[in-house]
Amino acid sequence: MSASIALVDDDRNILTSVSIALQAEGFSVRVYTDGETALKALGETPADLAVLDIKMPRMDGMELLRRLREKSAMPVIFLTSKDDELDEALGLAMGADDYISKPFSQRLLIARIRAILRRAEPTAPAGSPEAEPSAQPLTRGRLAMDPAKHRVSWGGRDVTLTVTEFLILEALAQRPGFVKSRDQLMDAAYQDDVYVDDRTIDSHIKRLRRKFRQVDPEFNGIETLYGVGYRFAEE
Repeated sequence: MSASIALVDDDRNILTSVSIALQAEGFSVRVYTDGETALKALGETPADLAVLDIKMPRMDGMELLRRLREKSAMPVIFLTSKDDELDEALGLAMGADDYISKPFSQRLLIARIRAILRRAEPTAPAGSPEAEPSAQPLTRGRLAMDPAKHRVSWGGRDVTLTVTEFLILEALAQRPGFVKSRDQLMDAAYQDDVYVDDRTIDSHIKRLRRKFRQVDPEFNGIETLYGVGYRFAEE
């Protein structure tokens, strides 16, 4: 069954051109011209991934994402205005998986959609033909990660992460004390030669810290080495 993609944008030219491109790639596409309509429809019939414009009438993309996140962890890619760093930072902080600045390449958007959907795929049941050896649970001090179930906890308290956040944290936690450069973290989170800049990784790190500090205000498990990268702190 083809993955379903929800496109939400008040620019009908973008809706038309992107939906045609996605359908040509085998996706099932649903289009919405405003956030309110999209929220109602996606609440009744969720999509596999949503691409949201930020600036829209009636309900903007930020509010739509906030409302969606109350009930769903559906992957979301934001479309932002060119060079609008505030939009990008806010979107990632609120739980978007990625962002693309307008004007954008349809090829790039499709590549990011495929990468995020692949990372979000559930593990095949054991014994099925497509099943692969499950990644083993990872424990580092108070941190526990279960890749097969996409679950994370800190000191026994659950922490909800997006797919991208999970992969970045996993890359850091695999070798505590060892520094991972931004390039290495980009390779871990974006595996299809999809270009992202340093600010995207920095934003994901800030969001990871914020989420862990919601369960432990003293959390300092992710250290910054300025000009070098990040590392998971040894305990």
